[in-house]
Amino acid sequence: MRSVYIHIPFCNSICSYCDFCKFIYVDEWANKYLDFLNSEIEKYYEGETVKSIYIGGGTPSCLSESNLNKLIEIVSHIKLKKYGEFTFECNVNDINETNLLILKKAGVNRLSIGVESFNKYNLKFLNRKHNKKEIFRNIELAKEIGFDNINVDLMYALPIENMFILKKDVKNILKLKPQHISTYSLIIEEHTVLKNKKILPLDDDLDFKMYRYICKKLKKSNFEHYEISNFSLNGYESEHNLTYWNNEEYYGFGLGAHGYINNIRYENTRNFNKYLNHEYRLNELLVSIGEEMENELILGLRKVKGISISKFENRFNRDIFEVFKLAESIEKGHLMKDKDNIYIPEDKMYVMNDIINNIL
Repeated sequence: MRSVYIHIPFCNSICSYCDFCKFIYVDEWANKYLDFLNSEIEKYYEGETVKSIYIGGGTPSCLSESNLNKLIEIVSHIKLKKYGEFTFECNVNDINETNLLILKKAGVNRLSIGVESFNKYNLKFLNRKHNKKEIFRNIELAKEIGFDNINVDLMYALPIENMFILKKDVKNILKLKPQHISTYSLIIEEHTVLKNKKILPLDDDLDFKMYRYICKKLKKSNFEHYEISNFSLNGYESEHNLTYWNNEEYYGFGLGAHGYINNIRYENTRNFNKYLNHEYRLNELLVSIGEEMENELILGLRKVKGISISKFENRFNRDIFEVFKLAESIEKGHLMKDKDNIYIPEDKMYVMNDIINNIL
């Protein structure tokens, strides 16, 4: 069963670290964009029932009330399975009773909220417009309205950050009592404000120390570390994101979105004018069996439980040990093998990319 990702490329302000496809919000542009988003969905959606819908950005929560209702009407034509996961991304300072009630009525059952930090200097560095008081107040409002599946994002390893700041952020995150926590080490990407300012990343050793602290602290608080950057209470793993890591098919609709349908991986244009001319796709790639097996390895090893040996064989009719040279990595302790799984030990997840590169 497939999933659906929908990209809303508008924000009220631009974060200093963001390299996603985004524009400053103008209501008229957003209204027009939604018309063409609807046309794209009508063109490519095959009408089947999907297991999850994820509306991200950009900042979907910056939409005006009328445009939010318009988006909800468009999405209502996608058939979501009963009790399927329906996630909507929010900025803290966009959350209010009106839009929460619209989302609740529309069937949204999971919020993903960009907290990032509680520290005012961190927030200023990231160009986030909320404060600690708003975080607690607005997430409490979401809970009062009935949202009981909330993810919060935590960004760490900022060049201006130290362990004391991080520990306070983790403590405050836990005070929010979310069901899911996504943690991201700051990467200074090309074409971002931070890159243009020639900001240098935090020292690798301190970055690793922070990662290790987060893992240890969240596990002590009953969060399962189920993917390299993601932690959840039991039963609250992100079904949508597991679609990616399980190498399953999903639609990507909207500017800059990516998708994987009928063995074709595609990327949408980031050019607003082309999108408004119905030129949705930038490129399409028919994936070979070899590439698909590599994707299975790369994505599957992001999960703490790793890759199922039997599922790999059933999907590709190949023995994973014949396809990839895994014995050396297992011998070195970079990979572990149990009855049916191959996985990276949790204490080596931080260097996952190096381990995968060595295998490939």
